[in-house]
Amino acid sequence: MDTDAAAIWPDDPRSATGPLRGVKILDLTTVVMGPSATQILGDLGADVIKVETTGGDTVRLIGPWRNPGMGPLFLQANRNKRGIVLDLKTPEGNAAGVALAAAADVFVTNVRPQGLNRLGLDYDRLSAENPRLIYCAAVGYGSDGPYAGAAVYDDLMQAASGISGIFQLVDGAPRYAPVNICDRVVGLYVVNAVTSALYHRAMTGEGQFIEVPMFETMAQFVLADHMGGAAFDPPEGPMGYRRLTARTRGPYPTYDGHIAVLVYTDRQWRDFTTLVGEPDLMARDERFATQDARTRHAEDAGAYLARHLISRTTDEWLEALRTRDIAACKVNSLEDLLTDPHLAAVDFFEDVDHPTEGRLRTTRFPVTFSRSPASIRRPPPRLGEHTDDIVRPVTPS
Repeated sequence: MDTDAAAIWPDDPRSATGPLRGVKILDLTTVVMGPSATQILGDLGADVIKVETTGGDTVRLIGPWRNPGMGPLFLQANRNKRGIVLDLKTPEGNAAGVALAAAADVFVTNVRPQGLNRLGLDYDRLSAENPRLIYCAAVGYGSDGPYAGAAVYDDLMQAASGISGIFQLVDGAPRYAPVNICDRVVGLYVVNAVTSALYHRAMTGEGQFIEVPMFETMAQFVLADHMGGAAFDPPEGPMGYRRLTARTRGPYPTYDGHIAVLVYTDRQWRDFTTLVGEPDLMARDERFATQDARTRHAEDAGAYLARHLISRTTDEWLEALRTRDIAACKVNSLEDLLTDPHLAAVDFFEDVDHPTEGRLRTTRFPVTFSRSPASIRRPPPRLGEHTDDIVRPVTPS
């Protein structure tokens, strides 16, 4: 099919200022991990076209909402994108998808490889049409292993990577962290991989295939903290970082609430024990004498802090600890973040007007660039909002 790249990927009239300005990304991702990655790339200036089925990305349907299909999880992971609907199983829809990929710089997908192969959207076919294409496949498990091709979600990856098992070390029962930590972390690896490949292409002119496996990525993420004695061969002790798995790690109750505090170095422990009237503790109790000893006796160290922190209010402790340069902060609720004075001072929240959803609150891109700032240029798209503008020129009559 003869296509004109300028016609099938019309210029975005809204000015991008980020370092990826001019990069065209075809986004075939759903749920959280992939969309969060492509949103970051869009914030950084890339022109992102999100491809959805007629049913839309499933997270559209997680409320609350003002209009069905525009739920908060979708809204927080899909700004700075143009949205189209394609049925890639039909000849017309498939041809349109291939044409868009032929004009793209980057193709990002978290569709399982066997499905993409059936659709003819595999790397071999698309790179034959577009040798400069960077094709990034986010998968559950690396393609060379026995788990390749299995379906995964954040919950499964928390279990597989050991996160849930660490909770079992702490309180006797495996649990999930109440955030999509695997989706978010692996999404960042997708961004790192894509931007690195763009740099490689700028130096060499070469496109390439990238595979970002969730299991391997999260296993590395967890083991970086918890390899412990297994870092040596033969092992020099058990796995795990005891301070992180201590049941008494905190946050700690105060007289009127809770506080997060990390008394870490020898100097900080001397200052804290002096503050609570036991300046000789480190000299008379070997459990507290050194950082290594406190790590080995992390349960006791945490219990010591808890015993003393209950005696004052949170604000009293924050002031006392601040003057001694001991790191501490209050424990925020989700609602507290909306009124946090620091976040207000740095203009962390941005309100945007959506054509159907009204006024929306979003969080700005947290990193600052002195020369090429990220920006919010587009609100999250309605399902198929830009299909006619983008797909009609490549759909056979």
